[in-house]
Amino acid sequence: MSDSSSLHLPDLTIKGFRGIDELTIPRLGRVTLLVGKNSVGKTTVLEAVRAYAARGRPSTLEEILRSHGETSTAVDEDGDPVSGPDWLSLFHGRQQLICREVEIGPATADDQLKISVGALTDRQQEAVWETVPDPLAEEFMRIDAQAISVEFRNRKSTVGLSTGHRDGAPGLVLSWNPRAPRLGWRNPLFLEEDGFSPAITCQQVGPGLPDDMKVARYLDQVALTEAQDRAVDALRLIFGTRVEDIATIGRQQLAFADSPKTIVKLAGYDRPVPLRSLGDGALRMFGVALALANCQGGLLLIDEAENGLYRSLQRDFWRMVLETAERNDVQVIATTHSWDCVNGFARAAAELDQIDGLLMRLDRERGDLRAVSYSEEGLLAAAEQGIEVR
Repeated sequence: MSDSSSLHLPDLTIKGFRGIDELTIPRLGRVTLLVGKNSVGKTTVLEAVRAYAARGRPSTLEEILRSHGETSTAVDEDGDPVSGPDWLSLFHGRQQLICREVEIGPATADDQLKISVGALTDRQQEAVWETVPDPLAEEFMRIDAQAISVEFRNRKSTVGLSTGHRDGAPGLVLSWNPRAPRLGWRNPLFLEEDGFSPAITCQQVGPGLPDDMKVARYLDQVALTEAQDRAVDALRLIFGTRVEDIATIGRQQLAFADSPKTIVKLAGYDRPVPLRSLGDGALRMFGVALALANCQGGLLLIDEAENGLYRSLQRDFWRMVLETAERNDVQVIATTHSWDCVNGFARAAAELDQIDGLLMRLDRERGDLRAVSYSEEGLLAAAEQGIEVR
């Protein structure tokens, strides 16, 4: 069994984040697979971990909101529309703000990320008045001003927030960039800033397949290293020794290409073939292997892990993930709603019992979200007997 003391998240508590009022996962492994019905909150758990790994940096929080289309539209001082993230959607209850504070992290209080929203203090109001130019002062007076604060390990940063603007749109960040004067979100106005704690390296794969640019970026980071060899070995789980080598070619070699292309040399073929031409399974397997190589000592999140993989590949896929995660000191949290994926994971985890692979089922009971864990022995028994655990 691997040592849980090296894990960034030996356990996980989430409070007030998006659709999760409160959830405690008492133990996470080197690799943890989350199962549960659609819309139960599996992807939200991954997003919470992303926010935690980034230590609450606004850029990551904004990416999460924009991925759901959660934006608000206001107008700047010239009357032009300005679109930005709807920050209040980070909080449970959304616009009603049932919860005004988010907590994410392990049970240790010192290691929890806290995000809160509240009224501006007098000191922060003064900071706004000093920053916002006079032509906008009257406009700002009509804004129901609030602040969103991010705190981790005694470092705290506070960003100006408003719950209304000329069109009454909620959740707008007030910012002012003197170099490009406009009221919007591009450069959030930090009213108080202690700086952010160093982020944890975190990569996410899925739910869709990685695009060419992402694969090329991953491959560039490990080119001509042992990590690239291991990623090629992952492809060989599908195609055997037919796979001889892999490379990325750029736009200069492709007269009509808009992005790099990853190509594979197959035995018996005179010319290399595009990786994408080998099917979704090849792209998924190779993409995950590269992501594992690119986040050593960090976190890897895999959403809908079953996508693109035929069921006969699931055990080999999870063996690759478990072994590489242990070798690279990566903690993996993945989601699925596929029984074939659960079955493959169970068998791989049982075969590699020295590596901590855990299955957690998320359930909602009378509105409350809870996590139910399965031991490796119980999980294997369920897989062998076809017992439903999703």
